[in-house]
Amino acid sequence: MLLSTVLLQAAAGAALGKLGAAIGAGVAAIGAGIGIGKIGGSAMESMARQPEMAGKIRTNMIIIAALIEGVALFAVVICFMAVA
Repeated sequence: MLLSTVLLQAAAGAALGKLGAAIGAGVAAIGAGIGIGKIGGSAMESMARQPEMAGKIRTNMIIIAALIEGVALFAVVICFMAVA
């Protein structure tokens, strides 16, 4: 009886760990999407206000978006490593 209880608790703990990793990966992806959306919107607004700076703004926007994607990818990989 005691062994079955311990095994059941271990299985429940493993399932919660997988659920937590999946939620963490989802939150990382959603956060990256929101961040890149805000960057894109702000860049478009600033290009409309100062068209002569469009090239520099676009370059900075692409660099920042790439950094955000890198952090999001790193977070998703860490979440999947937590499952294994």
